[in-house]
Amino acid sequence: MEIRNFVIIAHVDHGKSTLADRFLELTGSVEPRKMREQYLDMHPLERERGITIKMQPVRMIWRMPNHPHLEKNQPSSKNQAPSSSNSKQEFVLNLIDTPGHADFSYEVSRALAAVEGAILLVDATQGVQAQTLSNLHLAQKQGLVIIPAVNKIDLSSAATDECAAALGELCGVLPETVLRISAKEGTGVEILLHTVAARVPPPYGACKRLKGLNVATSAELLRALIFDSAYDSYRGVIAHVRVMEGVLRKGDRLSFMASKAACEAEEVGVFVPELVPVKELGPGEIGYVMTGFKEPEKVRVGDTIAHAQFKRLNALNIAALSGYREPEPVVFASVFPERQDDYGRLRESLNRLKLEDSALSFEPEESAVLGRGMRIGFLGLLHIEIVAERLKREYGLTLIFSHPSVAFRVKKRGGTDYLLIHSAGKMPESHEIEMLEEPWARLEIVTPPQFLGAVTSLLGDRRGFLTQTLTLPGERLLLGGEAPLREIITDFYDALKSVSRGFASLFYTLAGYRPADLIRLEILVAGEQVPAFAQMLPREDAARIGRMRVEQLRSFMARELFPVSLQAMVEGRVIARETIPALKKDVTGYLYGGDRTRKMKLWKKQQRGKKKLKEMGHVEIPPEVFLKMMRQ
Repeated sequence: MEIRNFVIIAHVDHGKSTLADRFLELTGSVEPRKMREQYLDMHPLERERGITIKMQPVRMIWRMPNHPHLEKNQPSSKNQAPSSSNSKQEFVLNLIDTPGHADFSYEVSRALAAVEGAILLVDATQGVQAQTLSNLHLAQKQGLVIIPAVNKIDLSSAATDECAAALGELCGVLPETVLRISAKEGTGVEILLHTVAARVPPPYGACKRLKGLNVATSAELLRALIFDSAYDSYRGVIAHVRVMEGVLRKGDRLSFMASKAACEAEEVGVFVPELVPVKELGPGEIGYVMTGFKEPEKVRVGDTIAHAQFKRLNALNIAALSGYREPEPVVFASVFPERQDDYGRLRESLNRLKLEDSALSFEPEESAVLGRGMRIGFLGLLHIEIVAERLKREYGLTLIFSHPSVAFRVKKRGGTDYLLIHSAGKMPESHEIEMLEEPWARLEIVTPPQFLGAVTSLLGDRRGFLTQTLTLPGERLLLGGEAPLREIITDFYDALKSVSRGFASLFYTLAGYRPADLIRLEILVAGEQVPAFAQMLPREDAARIGRMRVEQLRSFMARELFPVSLQAMVEGRVIARETIPALKKDVTGYLYGGDRTRKMKLWKKQQRGKKKLKEMGHVEIPPEVFLKMMRQ
């Protein structure tokens, strides 16, 4: 049986997971009684939110039927592989379903390095989007065979021909060769699968044979790329691998080239999509290996697995696989356990979570108010929400999250080196700063022409500007621009969708540091500073945002037995204030008559008690309030 390794890439909500469902049904990989929508979205959060968060591999066996229609409609492309002439051959199809949201683009880049082909899917009702272009560029850099397909042709609002023309121009093929499918109805899905088997090259041609080795055959050597991993409480770390060279068998003694760790393969197997053991994984196959490691740091995504008997790898001139570029965190947040006794659990939980989410980065941090915690780097706000929810559900942790912030570069007066500050609470005082720089983002916005003015105004309001305007096929504009990163990571995407009636899409990358005039906004609750609420703002926006923050906090917090003051402060000056009124108890309710002085005595006693409680009382802010403030 021949092997075909491929992925499905697309913008968010363009139908990747639904198409994967049809592939599973068509190949009989899942029993009809077990089939459900978005079958490969295994995590409960994925099913609740209706989005793919983790890439998910699956192995399918398919006997390709005859399709004469394809012989006259083979796309003409520079990277086209020779068409398979054996129409009755059985194929092992290794599919990796990938996320579509920009916060999880690192998952896509890792999946692309493990395959030879990609289905580029576009929604016929939305056309080419920003993430479509980004994923296409990533696939082209990997040299993959790209199969363009237009999805949702069954909808009445579908502009199928226009979308096919735009997609064909992007991929360098004729519009009539772009496949039209309906993943929901199953229309054209079998032809698409036939095209994958015919056009995607087998993995053997992509494997470079080792040269100059005093070994009988290169098949005796092993080089396998770790493209993902997971943790099992009983069996330890499970490495997801793509075998590039050699054969991986159960019982093999394995060496990890980057971490220098060694283990015995307790089990090897494939994803169907459940874990199913097999005797061996040959060249080009995708599967898993049970390492037995209880220490997550011994298995790194991007590492190369080799046989331990060839431990003197350098002497044999065996080079490690290129692996992956380390993801660069975009936004940072300080995380503290509500109970300091949970700090050890937090650290252990993050180590295990990093196995499944290699884009996560963290290091210890201490706060005089909140105690020990972690400063965590994320790829966006959605990434923060997913990690926070997983830590709560899977590990039972109650956490306090600081307001998300970007990393600032600060040069102190009299100093020579720049300091990298990840948290507004750690920012030096204004009089100590000689130079402050903030990160900027390079934007790619795809929008219909009628929303050009609204998008330009929105970008201007966020202190950004346009750098170029290009016309894309299908009456779309590609707007290039730049803006401060802190303006992009909060609610810019939602605002962009609002001004464009949902038609515009966004993709951004980092564009370096530039000087900025920013000050620190601090929030005080009952006279006590809360570092988690601190944030860096433009000087001219401090008063407006300060009022808005204390109003939001007032609506989120519960009332206490005494009045609670909420203050926004900048450079030692209070610029906004709100007061949460005290809970009132009718201390005279049981009196049914008599002199009014009896009531007055009780009221004055109550006032003295509230005054004393206000002086001595401490306000506990629930973790839910921190998360709500983070989302605003």
